[in-house]
Amino acid sequence: MSFSTETKNELARVISENNCCNAAELSALVRMAGSIQIAGYRKLNLKIITELNSIARKIFKLLKYNFDINTTISVNKNQMLKRNNSYVLMVTSEMGAEKLLKRLNILEPDDGFFTTNEVPEILFEDEDCKRAFIRGAFLGGGSISDPEKNYHMEFVTNNEDFADSLRDLINSLGFNSKIVPRKNNYVVYLKESEQISDLLSVIGGHNALLSLQNTKIVKEMRNNVNRIVNCETANLSKTVNAAVRQVENIKLIQETIGISNLPANLQEIAKIRVEYEDMSLKELGEMLNPPIGKSGVNHRLRKIEEIANNLRKD
Repeated sequence: MSFSTETKNELARVISENNCCNAAELSALVRMAGSIQIAGYRKLNLKIITELNSIARKIFKLLKYNFDINTTISVNKNQMLKRNNSYVLMVTSEMGAEKLLKRLNILEPDDGFFTTNEVPEILFEDEDCKRAFIRGAFLGGGSISDPEKNYHMEFVTNNEDFADSLRDLINSLGFNSKIVPRKNNYVVYLKESEQISDLLSVIGGHNALLSLQNTKIVKEMRNNVNRIVNCETANLSKTVNAAVRQVENIKLIQETIGISNLPANLQEIAKIRVEYEDMSLKELGEMLNPPIGKSGVNHRLRKIEEIANNLRKD
């Protein structure tokens, strides 16, 4: 099961005790997942399609307990490309489809069949109603990427005015959502993990929020470990290359003028360096008598390198 499906299943279990919030949520669900059909002269049917059984059950409950509409859920089996089944709820004209659409502010309240294209703020009695509407929009036409791969949450609608209005509603709660066109649709999206986490909290997806944060922590730890390993690998490679170069310098001096012609302090460090090629500068310094620090060892080895370079020039 995908992370997006798990999130939707969790949100589908969130049922508000306030009728106004349920109306706002159903309004968004119908706008995102519903279609209006002409069923005859001045007759309309409402058809709602979703791919998740949990969402279909939620719509069924909202219709029954908040609008006294008893409908049925039918299943369309998709045989092609092994796609999921789809669940269809039909509210007919006889059930009161037109009255429902007007109460949800999807149809204009006047005696007509013109739809409204903006978020119906008249439904929002408080901030909870706004959160419910965003939750319904996500259940009806939203998705969220697996946080293991990337951070992306989106709402897909085919109406530009509604997309603008939905973006403004989300941003009114302190977010920074944006819109991008995609084929014949308009996508309201969030990219930053913090923004997605906060929006999940706002709409009631607390388990999804915890899962996203846990995944983010693991990814950050993994990246930090990789950075440390890469840094240590680079330092080790640098140390090994330096040791190889130092030994080559000493061998060049030995083959040309001889180690015995070096000053006593350079002879001492040269002999230890050749004998203990894998030791660090600090460890080499501790073996000297008297011991010296890392910078002292490095100074002597640079002197040896200068001598070797002069011999190469000659």
